[in-house]
Parts: sequence; C-alpha cells; structure tokens
Amino acid sequence: MEGPIRTRREGGILEVTLDRPKANAIDLATSRIMGLTFRDFRDDDSLRVAIIRAEGEKFFCPGWDLKAAADGDAVDGDYGVGGFGGLQELPNLNKPVIAAVNGICCGGGLELALSADLILCSDNATFALPEIRSGTVADAASVKLPKRIPYHVAMDLLLTGRWFDAAEAKQWGIVKEITSPDTLLTKAWDLARLLESGPPLVYAAIKEVVREAENMRFQDALNRITKRQMPTVDRLYSSEDQLEGARAFAEKRDPVWRGR
Repeated sequence: MEGPIRTRREGGILEVTLDRPKANAIDLATSRIMGLTFRDFRDDDSLRVAIIRAEGEKFFCPGWDLKAAADGDAVDGDYGVGGFGGLQELPNLNKPVIAAVNGICCGGGLELALSADLILCSDNATFALPEIRSGTVADAASVKLPKRIPYHVAMDLLLTGRWFDAAEAKQWGIVKEITSPDTLLTKAWDLARLLESGPPLVYAAIKEVVREAENMRFQDALNRITKRQMPTVDRLYSSEDQLEGARAFAEKRDPVWRGR
C-alpha cells in the first residue's frame, strides 16, 4: 500500500510500518489507511499475526498530528473503521498483534501500542501520556491503563503526564521485552513466527473471551464459554484443529494446525 503505511508479508505474518516523516504522527487520512490495513488483515484467513512498527529510531509515534489539526483535521473527525490508528476500535480482531516500539511513544502513539496484544521495545524507547499538559484527556489510555497496571501507577502517569523509560514500562508489565534498536525488528519477527506456528482458532477464542469477559462476572463469562455462546469458541469446539490437538498429543507428535 502506497503512502504513509507500508506492508510486508511473509507467510502468515503481516508487517505494518508507519512511515510519516518527520515524527510518524497520525492524521485522519493515515488513521483511515491503517484501519483498512488492519481490517484486511483481520479478514484474510491466510494471515495469522501482525506486527505494527514505525520507520526510524527516534519516533515510534507521538500520536495525533497537531499540524494537521491546525490545518483543519478535526479531533472528532472520521478516524476510519478501526478508530484512531486503525486498531483500538476495530471489531472482532481475533488475531495476535505485536507492537515493536522504538524511540518516542507518547499520547495516541502509546494508545496505539496498547492496542496490540504484545509489546516489545528498544532500550531507547520513552513513553508518556502528556495530554494533560495540553488540556485534553488521553481517552483510550484512561480506559485501558487502570485495568492493566496498578491503579495508582496508572493515575500517576495520567495525571502528571510524566515520561518513563523502557525499564519502567517493563517493570509495570506494559512491555514484554527490551531489546537493542538493531535487534528490535528481528525479535518481533521471531515472536511472530512462534505465534504463526500456533493454533489460530485457539488464539481467536482467547482474544474473544478476554475481550468479552472484561466487564462480565466470572461465572457469567464461564457459562458463555461452556455453553459455546461465543462464536470463536463454538467454531473451535467443532473444528478439525480441536481433534488434531488431541490426536497429536496422544501420538506424541507436533500438531499441524489448519485453522479449520
């Protein structure tokens, strides 16, 4: 795809690169392209894992493009099918997404990374939610962070807008692993290949269960699973892959997942 978003495909892995000099800020047009890119990833059964990364070492993404806003982009404009950055509001995205974060990752850029399932970062990565300083709210982060890290830590980051480094991000479980800038993409691809080799129907069920159960009582969520009331769970329990997993275990061999 031409423009600020580049894609590269290898087998069942799709690498999506944000390349919008100088800082990889996201305007409305870029957000809409990202939404279409991730929608196509979601709907292509031959794709199993996505990596979201950014060009260059200085910036992953600072979030909303304030220059575009000054030129007329409305903050409440049409961000596209997936919401800001194409990921955080994309419905039924039941495939793993890995964020490979380098350099500055703040505001909506951090919210974009938080929309991934796993985050790797380079040791030069720095993070912040500085919206407080410009008189606005980090909306998606205000919803997500207090559910993922200790409440008082999340409130500290949201209320002060302070910067924190890769080591602190790992301390609070925001990132999975810290690498050098030179090895970040290699590590992300290694992780993507590991996930690509796994059972796609199980991944889909995991993502739906986690998403749907977030605001449900434990027993209500469990009942929906055991009664096969979630589409991905119902598909999994009726699949060839479910039988293949049991057979492979009994036969002491590696399973061959076909996604059906």
